[in-house]
Amino acid sequence: MTPFEVVIIALGGLASGFINTLAGGGSAITLPILTEIVGPSVANGTNRVAVQLANIAAVFGFARGGKLEWRRVVAIIPFAIVGAALGAWTATQLSGDAIRTIIGVVLVLVAVSVLVRPSRWVEGREGEWPSWVRSIVFVVLGFYGGFIQAGVGFMLLAALVFGVGFDLVTGNAAKVLLIATYTPIALFLFARAGQVDYAVGAVLAVGQVFGALIAARMAIRRGADWVRWILIGAALLAAGRLLFFS
Repeated sequence: MTPFEVVIIALGGLASGFINTLAGGGSAITLPILTEIVGPSVANGTNRVAVQLANIAAVFGFARGGKLEWRRVVAIIPFAIVGAALGAWTATQLSGDAIRTIIGVVLVLVAVSVLVRPSRWVEGREGEWPSWVRSIVFVVLGFYGGFIQAGVGFMLLAALVFGVGFDLVTGNAAKVLLIATYTPIALFLFARAGQVDYAVGAVLAVGQVFGALIAARMAIRRGADWVRWILIGAALLAAGRLLFFS
C-alpha cells in the first residue's frame, strides 16, 4: 500500500463506520474502494476483516446491554454457517470480472434499499415461521452473506423479526451475532483462496471503528436522512464505475 492508499482506505472505513451507525449499508463505500486498490476478488474477501471486527465489537456491546437472547440465536447459527460456507466457496470460484459485475449490481440494490427505508417495514411486526422455513431462509441468507455480504444486515433483521419473533433491538443483537459467527468461516475460505489482504483489512477496520465512535457520540438523528442520500449517490456512482467504466 502507498501512503495515499492507506489514507483512502482509512477514510473509506471511517465513512463506512459512520454510515453503518446512522443509516446502514457502509459496504457500498468500502467495496468500491477496495476493488480499485486490490481488485474485486480480493476486495470481497478483505472486506470481511473489518466486518468481523466491527460485529465482534457490536456483540460485546449488545451483550453488556443484556439484549442478546443467546439461546434463540444458537438454534439459527448452524444454518447461517452452512449457507455462508457455500456462498464464500462459490465466490472464490468466480473470476474477478464476474465479481466486479456482481458488486456493481449489489451496490444498485443497496442504494434502492436505502432509498425506500426498509427498516420501516419491520417495526412492530414480530412473527414466527415454521422451523423448516426458518432453516431454509437462514441457509439462503447465510449464502448471500458469505458470497458478497453487502446489504445482508437488513435481510437478516427482517428474517429475525418476521420469522423468529425478535423485536428490532434484540433482532439487531441477533443479527450481529450471526454475522460475527459465520464471517470467520467465509474469511477462512477467502484466505485459503488467496483473496484476503490483511494489512488493507486492518487499516479499513481501524477506520470503521473510529467512524462508528464518531457517529455514536454525535448521535445526530436528523443527520441520518442526509447520510442516506450521500450513501445512495455514492453507491450509484460506484456501481456505474464498476459496471460501465471498468
